[in-house]
Amino acid sequence: MKNMLILMLWLSTISLAAAQPAKEQEVTAAIEKLRKAMIDGDQQALDNLTSADLSYGHSSGTIEDKAAFMAAIVSGKNDFKSIDLSGISVKFSAGIAIVRHTLKGELINNGIQASLNIGVLQVWQKEKGQWKLVARQAFKW
Repeated sequence: MKNMLILMLWLSTISLAAAQPAKEQEVTAAIEKLRKAMIDGDQQALDNLTSADLSYGHSSGTIEDKAAFMAAIVSGKNDFKSIDLSGISVKFSAGIAIVRHTLKGELINNGIQASLNIGVLQVWQKEKGQWKLVARQAFKW
C-alpha cells in the first residue's frame, strides 16, 4: 500500500511537470508565429494572434490598440526586416502567460531605417483555446 501511494505521488508529480512545458511550448509557438507575422506583414495572422483588447506599448512610449498596431505593420509604416528574440522566459499566473524577452531587429519606421535592442514584457491569455497577445510593453535598456 505504501509503495502504491509513493508511485501515485511520483506519477502525479511527473504529469504536473510535463503539463507546464506543454503550456510553455504553446505560448512560445504563438510568440514565434507573431514574430513571423510581424516580419511578413500578415494581417490574418496578426488578427488571429492578438486579442481585441490589445494594448501594444512601444519603447518610445507610444501605446496602440489592436487596429493601430495592425495598420502600422500591414501598411508598411513599421516594416520589420528582422526580429530576433532571446532570453525568453514564460511564467504562468491566474490563466495568463507573462513573457519577457530581448528583441533585436531591423525595421524601417516611416521610411527611416532603425535598429532595435529593447526589452519586452508580453501578456498572453487563452481565448477560445488559442493563446492571444493581450498586452505588450517594450522598454529601452
